[in-house]
Amino acid sequence: MSHDVLNPTPEYLAFWRERHVCTLTTPRPDGSPHVVPVGVTYDPEAGLARVISNRHSRKVRNILAAGPGTARVAVCQMEGRRWATLEGRAVIRTDEASVADAVARYAERYGRTPSPNPDRVVVEITLERAMGRA
Repeated sequence: MSHDVLNPTPEYLAFWRERHVCTLTTPRPDGSPHVVPVGVTYDPEAGLARVISNRHSRKVRNILAAGPGTARVAVCQMEGRRWATLEGRAVIRTDEASVADAVARYAERYGRTPSPNPDRVVVEITLERAMGRA
């Protein structure tokens, strides 16, 4: 089932606000998928999903290797028969304001503030597609 990225149904948005471990799929340089567990926040007003990460992680290196704004990625979560996937193009944000905003959003969704990390960056996904059954 397809959803409007900028105007999701209340049920779909509520599912993305519940506490769930998600996955992030990034393309490796050889084109194969790299799938890892992450925390994700969904901001339909901006058409973005965000993942906080360490700048030295494989997922960040995969996105950087693809080139600016060209890494096609997906984030997904599921619980029982409910599932939701967001797809789009990822960039890495390193500026202090973007990182602080992403950490605050993560803390709101997951109910805990991550420990300070000077190597923290944000995987920012400009969303192109939303799917799922929430």
